[in-house]
Amino acid sequence: MKKKLQTAFSTRQYMLSQDFEIYYYNNTHNDSTLSRVKVHSHDYYEFYFFLEGNVSIQIGEGEYPLKPGDMVLLPPGIPHLAVIHDTAIPYRRFVLWISKSYVLRLGGESPDYGYLPDLAQTRGHYIFHYDNISFNALQSRIFQLIEELHSEHFGKTAKVSLCVQELLLHLNRTVYEKEHPNSPDETQSLCQNLIQYIETHLAQDLTLDRLAQEFYISKYHIAHVFKENFGLSVHQYITRKRLLMCRDSILSRQEISKTYLMSGFKDYSSFYRAFKKEYGMSPKEYREHARRKGSIEYEPAIYPPDHH
Repeated sequence: MKKKLQTAFSTRQYMLSQDFEIYYYNNTHNDSTLSRVKVHSHDYYEFYFFLEGNVSIQIGEGEYPLKPGDMVLLPPGIPHLAVIHDTAIPYRRFVLWISKSYVLRLGGESPDYGYLPDLAQTRGHYIFHYDNISFNALQSRIFQLIEELHSEHFGKTAKVSLCVQELLLHLNRTVYEKEHPNSPDETQSLCQNLIQYIETHLAQDLTLDRLAQEFYISKYHIAHVFKENFGLSVHQYITRKRLLMCRDSILSRQEISKTYLMSGFKDYSSFYRAFKKEYGMSPKEYREHARRKGSIEYEPAIYPPDHH
């Protein structure tokens, strides 16, 4: 079955698809086509999964021996070449090409998709190793994607899209967790420090990039910590905190027109939409409702992980 999923090797080094392409190559018996590939670079990302062979990877000026279970991520513009040392040995690998526009689009849905590309581009970390169990699980996901591409099942397009996104998220997660083996105490301490900083700077321009600069931590790490501990994105957390601040100010009879600016909202329309979405009524309606009721409804606060 797996043999039917193999792709005839091509020396083409450009994408035909707009989003991604994936190949399962197996070169055997002194295949001369391999020698026609020279040092090259792409305008897209290449994920290379090494399965078998006597091969090293040349990246820039360096050359690195590969072993089964290695994944190589090559960002756009990085010169590279797979160097085959013994063509008599089968040379098997998966090659996944992802366009820059697709990576950006996924990053707009969740910054978690950008962790690996950022790691390769900014830190020059290109090679990642998986143990046998982890690599077998990874192969299973890749084969599922390739099998779906070869199928004629109902919903194929949607399923393929889900498989690609799940595969990319899996790659980002496994590398992230290996790069950040933090203890629970370290994570809790980071959460508390981030929360304290946010709460004391609500009126200012707060972004993931700013938090990353302040704490000297990758913005992808911060995004992951928030999602894991609060079930919210950083943006959602900041917005909710600002709304709580606005709500308390409104109920203390401060002018609504001044309240949203003091809480960090840039304009009234964005504040109004967020407030109505959170509380189900406009700021003015909320104040009138509380006044008629004669009391303030209990609103649970957002606490760090050690508060219950």
